[in-house]
Amino acid sequence: MAVTTTTKAADALPAIEADVLVCGGGVAGTVAAVAAARQGARTVLMERYGFLGGNATAGAVAQFNSWQTAAGRRVVAGLAQEVVDRLRDYGGAGEHHSFVMSTGHKMDRVEYAPELLKLVLDDLVREAGVQPLLHATLLDVQRDGRRIASVRVLTKGGARTVRPQVLIDTSGDMDAMKQAGATFLELGEGEALQPATMMFRFGPIDFARLDALTSEEKEAIARRGFEQGELARAALHLARDPFSNDGWFNISRLGIDATDPMALGRAEIEGRRQAWRAAAFLQRALPGCERGRLLNFGTQVGIRETRRVAGDHVLTAEELLRPEPFADAIAAGAYPIDIHPAAGGGLTYRSLGEEHAYRIPLRSLIPRGLDNALVAGRGISATHEALAAVRVMTICMAMGQAAGTAAAMAVRSDGRADLRTVDVQALRRQLLVDGACLA
Repeated sequence: MAVTTTTKAADALPAIEADVLVCGGGVAGTVAAVAAARQGARTVLMERYGFLGGNATAGAVAQFNSWQTAAGRRVVAGLAQEVVDRLRDYGGAGEHHSFVMSTGHKMDRVEYAPELLKLVLDDLVREAGVQPLLHATLLDVQRDGRRIASVRVLTKGGARTVRPQVLIDTSGDMDAMKQAGATFLELGEGEALQPATMMFRFGPIDFARLDALTSEEKEAIARRGFEQGELARAALHLARDPFSNDGWFNISRLGIDATDPMALGRAEIEGRRQAWRAAAFLQRALPGCERGRLLNFGTQVGIRETRRVAGDHVLTAEELLRPEPFADAIAAGAYPIDIHPAAGGGLTYRSLGEEHAYRIPLRSLIPRGLDNALVAGRGISATHEALAAVRVMTICMAMGQAAGTAAAMAVRSDGRADLRTVDVQALRRQLLVDGACLA
């Protein structure tokens, strides 16, 4: 009887009416919510943690990669750049720079402090007038034909219903789309989900000594650590913490399907074990790390790939490599095709030309069979190989800005908020006005 009474009380709570509901408060989702709210949409942002950022904060990735082509032409800006500018105001981001990874590959990035990124995202959401719904877990999604009618979420106050005009799924795992009965893309023959990583903080590090090592020396140390079973992959990739002589290391490897709850729990435990073993190796074998120790784990494992929605267009690696111009391009990128195998120590890394950049079409953000839904981030409609390029957080923020802007335009222009009626050229013009790069 008590359970029945509680359920009825929860069901009696008034529904939350919204123009736009964003499910998932990672950087793609936060940027989407801010973009929608700045365009005048009543926006609710749902997130399971008590803070925003997803892989960027809970996963402690600690660097935003790939802002430009190899030759230095910018391809990501807009709200993503605003995030970095605000981080610098807090003293929480380093300068944009290029470097060579221990695997020998060149990359550009901005290193940042994950804890201060939480403050930046708080500021953006508050100032834009977004209604944050934190500590909230998705329960189910109700459809009315091709439309999302309502979403139920579990909160500290009980179950609540949100009735949005447009739903944007930025959950990474596409949990809302799964509940809505959307269609998903399958892995191809010989393909496997990219593995997860448990980031860990280690320090202090004598960066002068560490940086004096050549790429060949680092590669040899990493290879030895992997062959001895002390590193889960043959890499020594790290991002420096802006406040200290510590670094966040990205050198574990967890081959799982993170939508399997039992496998995800095992991966969290195994990830911490891999991090502890790797930290001992760094202290013993990597010059500059002799005085260091493991200081923190990420709050969660960082997930590279799970579900990919089937959209109006499936973005392919061939289209990235051409590159396809796309009349409905709403974001650009230049990150290479970077596939971490589920097992083994290496990776597949297909570099692009010096001036090469690619585009992402709006149609890859619109799920088939749904009229008032969008996706952004690593769950967009893309092949396994194409996702390996567009999954990085800078590009995900660019997609989020486009999704939020498109959602607000759909609410304004069409009483049914059908995303396919959005004037794509007007959307592109607005994104350019707001500082985004489209080519």
